Amino acid sequence: MDQLLIIGVDLVAIAVLTFGVYFPRHHRRDLVAAFLGINVGVLATAMVLGSTSVGAGLGLGLFGVLSIIRLRSSEIAQHEIAYYFAALALGLLAGLNGSVDGVTAGLMALVVAALFVGDHPALFGRYRQQTMLLDQALTDEAALRERVEADLGGRVLHVTVRHVDTVNDTTLVDVRFRAGVA
Repeated sequence: MDQLLIIGVDLVAIAVLTFGVYFPRHHRRDLVAAFLGINVGVLATAMVLGSTSVGAGLGLGLFGVLSIIRLRSSEIAQHEIAYYFAALALGLLAGLNGSVDGVTAGLMALVVAALFVGDHPALFGRYRQQTMLLDQALTDEAALRERVEADLGGRVLHVTVRHVDTVNDTTLVDVRFRAGVA
């Protein structure tokens, strides 16, 4: 029963962090799947590592594989990292016990469910992130927002100027916006 309580508290905490704090402030849909997948993957794997005689060092070393994947492969999106991590967690969950019991199967289902929900197209489906190179050097934020909203056909939630080039008359911006909303 304590394990179910721990799982429940963790799921509430990650839901509040992701949906109540992070997304309303930063509007990065791609990181929702990453936060949920990594949290649930770590929870599930840590629970299994804590209940086996295998050392925690082995589990932490295997998680280091994710860093190698990130460094050695072409750049991948945040939600794809969550899938890599979930695949690693599922392999650890299945392999550490030597057999699959009800708790392990439930934890594996929880990892898959977290990514199913976190990466579902209906979840924040109209929210987007875009890097844009504008053919105008804009330093006035109101004019910049107006221009970007007109170009994207959506409501700008956050815009960060990455570079203004007054010689070549360009502005590089990172935009988070809601598509189809004026």
